[in-house]
Amino acid sequence: MKQTLSLVPLALLAACSSQSSPDPEPVAEETVSVTPAPPMAPEKTAPATQPVPSANTLTLAGLGDLRIGQAVPPGSRWSAEGAQASDMCRVISSPDYPDTYAIVEEGKVRRISISQGSEVKLAEGIGPGASEAAVKQYFPFPATPHKYVDAPGKYLTAPNAASGDPALRFEIGSDGTVSQIHVGTMPVLGYVEACS
Repeated sequence: MKQTLSLVPLALLAACSSQSSPDPEPVAEETVSVTPAPPMAPEKTAPATQPVPSANTLTLAGLGDLRIGQAVPPGSRWSAEGAQASDMCRVISSPDYPDTYAIVEEGKVRRISISQGSEVKLAEGIGPGASEAAVKQYFPFPATPHKYVDAPGKYLTAPNAASGDPALRFEIGSDGTVSQIHVGTMPVLGYVEACS
């Protein structure tokens, strides 16, 4: 009986090992190389419909800190120099904007003008020296004869100029290019003898 009892644990052990799953064979490790994805380029956005004005951009609102229809801001670098024709109407300029001047009438800015040599331009890139054809691509304004320059000299003035709202006027010189650009309100949009 001793032999029978010693066989029982062996039989149980065999029965248990047959019910359990055999140990899996070791699997060789695979080496996987991972190539990092290239950095993604930033998403391109559609260009803005209106260019953002810079400090050298003349707009219907004004130029820099100078605003059409408002007083010259305190601390501004715009100031009158030399003798003025009238206390009611002053011509001011700024060292920040060579070949640019403004007319102040009754304490308010009425016109800002840029001329040959100025680095100031409109948002469309039009500035003094641009051809009449370049101006007409963006501003197909009606032409009127220039008061002081022979043909082809002329004025190209925005149709809304007589409304009292800020408007745009180009002076085309005898060479067919822009000699001056004015932004302002009537009557000082054009040439003003008392202030010039």
